[in-house]
Amino acid sequence: MAMSKLTVTMDAATKRLAEESARRAGLSLSAWLARAARREAVRLGVGPAAAAPETDVLAEALADESDYALAEEHQRRAG
Repeated sequence: MAMSKLTVTMDAATKRLAEESARRAGLSLSAWLARAARREAVRLGVGPAAAAPETDVLAEALADESDYALAEEHQRRAG
């Protein structure tokens, strides 16, 4: 999956919520934000047409969910 770097500005309380959510999910903040953005885009009905032509949106979404499942399993085993 191709990555792109960006800068995000948010209020301190939202940042703390995102950091804690990422920690609980066993994800980096970057991975958690990417996942949250993808889910919100789907919720709003933004489909593959909005992505770059070379992007396989379905494959990326499935890989994201697979990564999330692995993180959840790791967190369960860690206690």
